[in-house]
Amino acid sequence: MENLVIIRSISKSPLTTQSKQESQSEFSQKPIKSSISFAKNPLPKFIDSHLDSLCKNGSLNDAVTVLDSVAQQGSKVTPRTYMNLLQSCIDTNSINLGRKFHARISVVQEKSPVIETKLVSMYAKCGYLRDARKVFDEMSERSLFTWSAMIGACCREKRWKEVVELYYMMMKDNVLPDGFLLPKILQAVGNCRDVKTGELLHSFVVRCGMGSSPRVNNSILAVYSKCGKLSLARRFFESMDERDIVAWNAMMSGYCLKGEVEEAHRLFDAMCEEGIEPGLVTWNILIAGYNQKGQCDVAMNLMKKMVSFGVSPDVVAWTSMISGFAQNNRNGQALDLYKEMILAGVEPNGVTITSALSACASLKVLNTGLGIHSLAVKMSFVNDVLVGNSLIDMYSKCGQLGAAQLVFDLMSEKDLYTWNSMIGGYCQAGYCGKAYVLFTKMQKSQVQPNVVTWNTMISGYIQSGDEDQAMDLFHRMEKEGEIKRDNASWNSLIAGFMQIRKKDKALGIFRQMQSFCISPNPVTILSMLPACASLVALKKVKEIHGCVLRRNLVSVLSISNSLIDTYAKSGKIEYSRAIFDRIPSKDFITVNSMITGYVLHGCSDSALGLLDQMRELGLKPNRGTLVNIILAHSLAGMVDEGRQVFSSMTEDFQIIPASEHYAAMVDLYGRSGRLKEAIELIDNMPIKPQSSVWYALLTACRNHGNSDLAIRARENLLDLEPWNSSIHQSILQSYAMHGKYEDAPKVKKLEKRNEVQKPKGQSWIEVNNTVHSFVAGDQSTSYSDLFSWVERISMEAKVHDLHCGCCIEEEEEEEKEEIVGIHSEKLALAFAIIRSPSAPQSIRIVKNLRTCADCHRMAKYISAKHGCEIYLSDSNFFHHFKSGCCSCGDYW
Repeated sequence: MENLVIIRSISKSPLTTQSKQESQSEFSQKPIKSSISFAKNPLPKFIDSHLDSLCKNGSLNDAVTVLDSVAQQGSKVTPRTYMNLLQSCIDTNSINLGRKFHARISVVQEKSPVIETKLVSMYAKCGYLRDARKVFDEMSERSLFTWSAMIGACCREKRWKEVVELYYMMMKDNVLPDGFLLPKILQAVGNCRDVKTGELLHSFVVRCGMGSSPRVNNSILAVYSKCGKLSLARRFFESMDERDIVAWNAMMSGYCLKGEVEEAHRLFDAMCEEGIEPGLVTWNILIAGYNQKGQCDVAMNLMKKMVSFGVSPDVVAWTSMISGFAQNNRNGQALDLYKEMILAGVEPNGVTITSALSACASLKVLNTGLGIHSLAVKMSFVNDVLVGNSLIDMYSKCGQLGAAQLVFDLMSEKDLYTWNSMIGGYCQAGYCGKAYVLFTKMQKSQVQPNVVTWNTMISGYIQSGDEDQAMDLFHRMEKEGEIKRDNASWNSLIAGFMQIRKKDKALGIFRQMQSFCISPNPVTILSMLPACASLVALKKVKEIHGCVLRRNLVSVLSISNSLIDTYAKSGKIEYSRAIFDRIPSKDFITVNSMITGYVLHGCSDSALGLLDQMRELGLKPNRGTLVNIILAHSLAGMVDEGRQVFSSMTEDFQIIPASEHYAAMVDLYGRSGRLKEAIELIDNMPIKPQSSVWYALLTACRNHGNSDLAIRARENLLDLEPWNSSIHQSILQSYAMHGKYEDAPKVKKLEKRNEVQKPKGQSWIEVNNTVHSFVAGDQSTSYSDLFSWVERISMEAKVHDLHCGCCIEEEEEEEKEEIVGIHSEKLALAFAIIRSPSAPQSIRIVKNLRTCADCHRMAKYISAKHGCEIYLSDSNFFHHFKSGCCSCGDYW
């Protein structure tokens, strides 16, 4: 009888790992031969037994050789043996061997849907879903088990839409899901937020009589909850005969997703009353719900409470808390919790690391970030794209762009956020050239720039002052990048032009934006308004206000607050009050803005009245509020009351006085002539006096004629602001007046070293929708009619005002008119009176220097003579002249 020779590899140890198996291809070098003699037609049972033995020993490569020999002899193996081989591939995650067995499917006695189903499972469980789907699609007959295998594989990969598609294909094949498969399909439907398919499946469950299955019912409930159909979910929940903890969790989760965390908490209490103890998942649902709503303290108390119930917080609970604090700008507490979690022995996951790095980035704490990076490396999280992105963001915000670039370069997988984070880091640091190089590389990569990328580049260039490159990118993004510009694209340009102080160009972009039918959003409005907070920009403020009304943005509290502030600074305090009164729900910023406006306009009684209203609203004054309240008492001459507010700050409001509060107190004492108390306060300050304190003292000295203290104030200001030309000018005047010539050379030397230029007075006024600029001493022939008018009115004002000016009149920021010529604000006033087509009811002037006493006197006289209101904003004060009086009370 002829013998059959079977080629067999001699192997001392079974092959069990994927890497070893996969290192040998079908066409590798020939193995050492050994001869095993069988009859020419060996018994199938013997072959199956031999293959089963090879499976158990892990000798799968030998099994491939045996199958080849079997095929050569025209023999077959049983389906059971073949499926055992496929199962061994699943167990050892050996996709290459699985492909080899698939290629030899012809040796199976009978090719059936069962075997093909096993192939689908093998490919899916080895992580090759595309191959599994290919086998699945080529099957002529699919059983319920086949559909279950394919749907189960998609569920494991979280390909929820594909699961829903497979469900509809399954129904077309007249294959109905069973109680085991239905929950998987329902899970996918819920994650897709496909409520219509959910209702269809619910109907199917009722018709097929599967409504008694708790697992199926819980899955239906989860669909309604995830889809936000809480009324349907609650009705179904109440109708359930048996409600286990999974049902309660699904219902609570639905309420938390909708932001109705209080109702979820009520369900939690009801569940406990029914005797169902909350599990770890239940606690985590509530903790996450409160954190997402910003109620981190409540969430923290819940985490402490769960410990008292004997449930230890897991990484999900800790991560939820850390993420909650970080997202609600409580980054210090987020990092404290992270450290506490590590000490508790709970290992962080990728989300924990990401949240902690985000907190480090916000606080710019590089050392802590380095520690977290080190832990991420030890725990092999650095390959996680989210962790990598967070590291880039952290290093960029901490100013370590080299480290950020290194992380970027080492990342094997980069998503859109990775590129945007690195480009954004360079742009924020002002390295737009490096950002552009990266931007160009991104365009050539598989990840293409999106609208955020383009906007980041535009913002980076415009904020660096390169408006040409910014505008070029702005126009290219739709042509080259095929990216439609959004609100943020326009806002980037507007904010950039504002930052580089090109307000007219910003307003032009704002108008162009609307002409392109792009509706300004709150960010647009909030970018524009602060730049228009000027006396010569009132019409622009009204234009923006009109846009706010047309776009129905007045209900946005931050916009209304900004309008209050902007109108006040534009001289329309009555408009500010009208907006204030129409706001239904005011916050402390609303009241602060209105108080600040009243103080600016010298309306002390109205400002103090709002303090009472603030208390009625249950709003607590902050630092800014208290500064303005002290200034309001100063304006009203209520020294004792102002001092009482200052003294009670720490005890009543837990606010430690800062430099701005001391400056307000110096103003309080100085306005009342109590200079001795003012200087005592300064000398006893626990912190170093800042410029604002010395400016307040200088103003008091000017008005009360204390030249010695004035010199001291100027000398301190010179130390703090050596670059300030006005200080140089006034201190030299003081030394000259008081014979301190020996000190003048020191100032001049400092002046020369800092290249300080003497200040030149300049004023701006809007007449007939045009802003006109005037410079002190302007001798232009076009203004010849103004000069004679100014001289005449100045003389009239001096005669009218028997009390002429301050005691230290010579010590001004601006040089005397005898030296520089007529001051700019006088020219602006003359222009407004003479060149206006009709008698102006109000005149608005902005000046770069402090107005002198003579100009102040003249403005008062004109307001009385011509019956107009004059608003003059100088470097020191906001003046509102009306009927011969000024809101500053002649103290500025």
